[in-house]
Amino acid sequence: MAKFDLETTRHSTAHLLAQAIERLWPDQTPQFGVGPTIEHGFYYDIEMDYKITDEDLKKIEKTMKAMIKENMPIERKVMPREEALKFFQDKGQELKVELINDLPDGEEISCYEQGSFIDLCRGPHVETTRDLVPYFKLLHTAGAYWRGDEKRQMLQRVYAACFLEKQDLKEHITFLAEAKKRDHRKLGKELELFHFETVAPASPFFMPKGAFIYNELIEFMRRIYRKFDYSEVITPQILDSDLWHTSGHYEHYKDNMYFSKIDEREYAVKPMNCPCHMLMFKHYKYSYRDLPMRYADFGRLHRYEKAGAVAGLTRVRTFCQDDAHVFIAMEGIQEEIQKLMKMFFICYKHFGFKKIKVHLSTRPEKKSGDDKTWDIAENALTEALKKSGFDFDIKEGDGAFYGPKIDVEISDAIGRYFQLGTIQLDFQLPERFGLKFTNKNGQDEKPVVIHRALLGSLERFFGVYLEHVAGNFPFWLAHEQAVIVPVNNETHLDYANKLCEDLNSKGFRIRVDDRNESMGYKTRQIQKSKTPFMMVIGDIEMESQSVSLRAYGERNSETYSNQELEAKFTDLNADKMPKELR
Repeated sequence: MAKFDLETTRHSTAHLLAQAIERLWPDQTPQFGVGPTIEHGFYYDIEMDYKITDEDLKKIEKTMKAMIKENMPIERKVMPREEALKFFQDKGQELKVELINDLPDGEEISCYEQGSFIDLCRGPHVETTRDLVPYFKLLHTAGAYWRGDEKRQMLQRVYAACFLEKQDLKEHITFLAEAKKRDHRKLGKELELFHFETVAPASPFFMPKGAFIYNELIEFMRRIYRKFDYSEVITPQILDSDLWHTSGHYEHYKDNMYFSKIDEREYAVKPMNCPCHMLMFKHYKYSYRDLPMRYADFGRLHRYEKAGAVAGLTRVRTFCQDDAHVFIAMEGIQEEIQKLMKMFFICYKHFGFKKIKVHLSTRPEKKSGDDKTWDIAENALTEALKKSGFDFDIKEGDGAFYGPKIDVEISDAIGRYFQLGTIQLDFQLPERFGLKFTNKNGQDEKPVVIHRALLGSLERFFGVYLEHVAGNFPFWLAHEQAVIVPVNNETHLDYANKLCEDLNSKGFRIRVDDRNESMGYKTRQIQKSKTPFMMVIGDIEMESQSVSLRAYGERNSETYSNQELEAKFTDLNADKMPKELR
């Protein structure tokens, strides 16, 4: 049983990592940045000319475990500011000097010493290196800008997992191996779904297979919208900067926007759809009978994200959201939220997400609007969630400045949580744009706007879902639903082509593999592509008007008559729409 808690153990092991690097490469005079604990472990940022390799990680790890056995005492030392500055300057630790200079005047400066290694740190730490458990593993290195500033130098960041129990480390390593196997960037390349080019950083190029799935996700949402009475709109992508001043985005969001000069005026590429929808509502005169009015928009959006923040499809600079804005009277909020929660849960469960968390975020310290309006909005969301029957927790003060919100997280197949859906109440934009409708008393009233996205960014959802299913898309969503393989092209190809033509005419997506390759080779290629089904046709199948059907990932095949096959595929294709909404 470990003597110290996990946080202290991880932090002390981070120091052990830095000490091992200093011991192994003394001639490099490595400079040490910061080494904080993170979920599942820790990392340490190091600056030195030598580039640490995967093989080096094994050597560092071995050195760390040997140092644990050395039983070096770990002692806390407090230094006056000037002494600390001189100490780290003399050691050539300029990064530590910068950190000390940034500490507030009067703050205590503490260091921890173990053997010949001394590091700037608040602590706490274990008492000796022998108190450290050996259940850690150095995972990989990555580049990291010093203090997260892309204008500063790039450091080497060494990541490590660390646990108090051997079994916990083993389970985490297994989890990481599974996550690596499911990495959407890896699968996207292997399955020819998407890739990136240097000419358009953080902007994906979707290949035909990926584009089909992407567009089918949009069509899925369109089918859902028809069930929940949404109207799709199309809005411009480049708009005069005056619009963004009116909405408030220019003042609060301009660093993440792209601008251009057109006809001597400044224009911006839209980073979100909401201001456009405000203009559309304002353009006509509406009454309470027209509400709620639901505008859905699949417009392309562009946001500047720092190079160090982008990652595959999960953080990009150009994307599309299944974005919608609902214009509603205050008294209709509760009923609308219940409908939204129903829609969200039906869709998430349809995609196979079984564990779902709901968070209600309330008014932040810096907010717009009066407390009375916030009271009404927060009560409406709370009551709506209670009546929906879904468990939820409250995040005090985590709402947007313009209104409270509901965030929905889903757990993927290996237990990682991702936020997808969001529902936000907004009183600020209707005020800024002077929106109004005629209420039951014939008077002008300001509507409330509900911002909502279900899948969120389609790019991000694509990446999350690709990892969730490990590239094995359901039949209705697969770019290619089945491949027919004739045993002998001379004897069976005509029959295979006729069956393929018949199935495709009924709306399925089938291909015949008529390459002059062995059955074993074709089988391996089809399995590698993760096509839902493979159909083999030989003499027996031709005579009985049937196919030998093998599902992806299965070893055995089943025989289906052509009529049975069509019925099976029809049933599977019906999953284009969740059962609850058919």
